[in-house]
Amino acid sequence: MLFNTFGFLFVFLPLTVGGFFLIGRLGSRFGILWLCAASLLFFADWNHRYLWLLVSSVVGNYVFGSLILRTSSRNKSVLLGIAIFLNLGVLAYYKYAGFLCGNLNAVFSCGLTFGQIILPLGISFFTFTQIAYLTDCRQGKVTESDFADYLLFVTYFPHLIAGPILHHSGMIPQFRSPEVTRVEWNNCATGLVILSIGLAKKVLLADNLSGWATPVFDNAHLGNVPLMAEAWAAVIAYSLQLYFDFSGYCDMAVGISLFFNIRLPVNFNSPYKSTSIIEFWRRWHITLSTFLRDYLYIPLGGNRKGSLRRYLNIFVTMLVGGLWHGAGWTFIIWGALHGVYLMVNHGFMKFFRLEASPRLKPIVLLFSVALTYFCVLVGWVFFRSQDLSTAFRMLSGMAGMNPVTWKSHAHLELYWFVYACLLMVWFFPNAQEITRYTEYGKAKPDSVNRCLISIRWNPVAWTGWVIPGLLLGIAVLAMLNGKPSEFLYFQF
Repeated sequence: MLFNTFGFLFVFLPLTVGGFFLIGRLGSRFGILWLCAASLLFFADWNHRYLWLLVSSVVGNYVFGSLILRTSSRNKSVLLGIAIFLNLGVLAYYKYAGFLCGNLNAVFSCGLTFGQIILPLGISFFTFTQIAYLTDCRQGKVTESDFADYLLFVTYFPHLIAGPILHHSGMIPQFRSPEVTRVEWNNCATGLVILSIGLAKKVLLADNLSGWATPVFDNAHLGNVPLMAEAWAAVIAYSLQLYFDFSGYCDMAVGISLFFNIRLPVNFNSPYKSTSIIEFWRRWHITLSTFLRDYLYIPLGGNRKGSLRRYLNIFVTMLVGGLWHGAGWTFIIWGALHGVYLMVNHGFMKFFRLEASPRLKPIVLLFSVALTYFCVLVGWVFFRSQDLSTAFRMLSGMAGMNPVTWKSHAHLELYWFVYACLLMVWFFPNAQEITRYTEYGKAKPDSVNRCLISIRWNPVAWTGWVIPGLLLGIAVLAMLNGKPSEFLYFQF
């Protein structure tokens, strides 16, 4: 079930929210159980034959977590190692078995086959969420466990399709709050406006941008080098499609969750405003970056074992991050490329400590943002392409290696649409800035988002309901014109 469908918006969500507060009058625990049932139904609507996989994963990891909490310190690491091995084994089978077999067959002509394997909904997200939980159990960050809380923690439907990756310490206290099943109209109003912004990003911007990017990439996949202008337009359009698609999902997940008085972590924070690749990864898919830092980069040694080891750890971490996104050489190259970007970025900061004069600061800022965005664009070529040959054809087109470099068949409105989207990305505030949303209910220092246009929304004023209602209405009307498309991170 997708967020951008009529069945979800006008049947599933209202019934789930209404039932949550009605049943919650009997006690907050009943409301939590209702949300558990709704989340399992949400998953089953995608493919009920894989419900057993989600349930068995939850039960198995809950048992391992309980054993880790209760066993002696000597055996905790052994249990954690077994549990992580089993989790990664299941993930590897569903996500990477076909890729591995294809490469083995290509090199050794083995003739191996696993048949058709369907990637279960959200398997990457609920697997990493549970690995983080088990590790926290081992480190003493979890002191007690309750199955209903744990079940909801893993299956909570707003995060199930495309994250964010959740942490026990941020979610369980919210589930156990006695006030969680009390109607908070300010939360509902804030949730409505964030949901409306996210839905508008998806159906009004991302889905329309896909119509410009997909034909050019498909043409390159057929063996043609695109024209220079079309190659650049397609890559920029895809970068914006992915931006609005993923940020739209993140906004919708946050908005939906607020209806239940539950705050999700911020997972997307205007990453194209970044002045470096380091800053980019602090803004793009924040919970994944945090997970890879805390549960891979730091255990590998982080920056504690010298510069060379630090750069190797950065590269390995990003390589794993690329492979996590998909089973293919394009994703591996994308991860490796960002690993190199980060190594160069850290090396430059170490050896060149430059401080621009006040007059030059705006120019340096613009140059830094433009250079970072260019590097990210090159990476997105590999991320989007069906194979490496397609990626190199797209890069060749961008470099003007097609003899007819500036003859473009793209419609003029494409360029104006892309320019307008870039202006929104670079100069407008994001949803959490507009609504002053804070994750987990805790205030965080405002990040530097460099907005030229300031927009503030007041949930108490009449605009708190009317304006998001109008935006939601426009997005819903747009949904009438076509079949709902999947969120891009749905595939990962």
